[in-house]
Amino acid sequence: MFVSIIIPHWNGRHHLDDCFNSLRRQTFTEFETILVDNGSSDGSQDYTRTHFPEVRLLELGHNTGFTGACNAGYDIAQGDIIVLLNNDTEVAENWLEELTATFAIDPQIGSVIGKILLFDDRDTFHTAGDLYRLDGTPANRGVWQKDTGQYDRPERVFSGCGAAVAYRRDVLDEVGFLDNTLYFSCEDVDLGWRINLAGYKVWYQPTAVIYHKLKASGGSGATSSYYDGRNFLYLIWKNYPISLLRKHWPKIWSAQWRIGREAVRHWRGEAARARLRGQLAGLFGFFKLLPQRRRIQATRRITDDELTALLSPPQDS
Repeated sequence: MFVSIIIPHWNGRHHLDDCFNSLRRQTFTEFETILVDNGSSDGSQDYTRTHFPEVRLLELGHNTGFTGACNAGYDIAQGDIIVLLNNDTEVAENWLEELTATFAIDPQIGSVIGKILLFDDRDTFHTAGDLYRLDGTPANRGVWQKDTGQYDRPERVFSGCGAAVAYRRDVLDEVGFLDNTLYFSCEDVDLGWRINLAGYKVWYQPTAVIYHKLKASGGSGATSSYYDGRNFLYLIWKNYPISLLRKHWPKIWSAQWRIGREAVRHWRGEAARARLRGQLAGLFGFFKLLPQRRRIQATRRITDDELTALLSPPQDS
């Protein structure tokens, strides 16, 4: 089994020592590292060539976003397992060994996510895998919780956080990789949707540990708020089966109303206004996404009951 680790990057040279040195310490060594540079201006390219010559450097010359960089890396990756890894991470020595071993447990496992803890507060969760609620809102399991063993059991989850997640190449060949339409935010949940609909599993493996400098090198504020507002709706238009939409649309409407109402309450803030713009863009995206929806639903092998069992109750339940 050969692994390709794809690291999207933009002006994060100060993160590279932590990330690349932790990869050098891996107990599993059959892997390549691909740094996909989105037009950095901080000398990241020369720094990588000089200090980490084992890393394959793909220079795009301009910012293509998270999805654009990952897709470019995927196009040149040689691995049977594709791993997405943020540049602002440090991974435990056995991280890759634990990830790869998990795929051997069950041929229906299409993706594996490890235990992601905060870099500066290493007993606190960033995520133990993603959940997706019946009301159409995603969330990180365990976010901000202290790690007291509550997520020490390997188990099925809805999707894996794009900060550090692994996929089987043959499953990606079937369901597709990241959707450039999303650009930034929820692209990992979107891929989780497609993996689940096609009848594969996303598996949480707590022995594969990652430390993440949360939001250190990604977008935040207005940018994040806009794409969250838009892409929450894009996920529904693309992936949520009509049979379940008919049943749960009041919950979905209620969640969107709650999000919009909260943004209006904080109207003076740039992020709140961006969230409302994103919701509006999301509403008008339905017809644009219909061709994708038809293709995705045509691959569906999971029943309504099986899918419902994977979904979490609404936040106010």
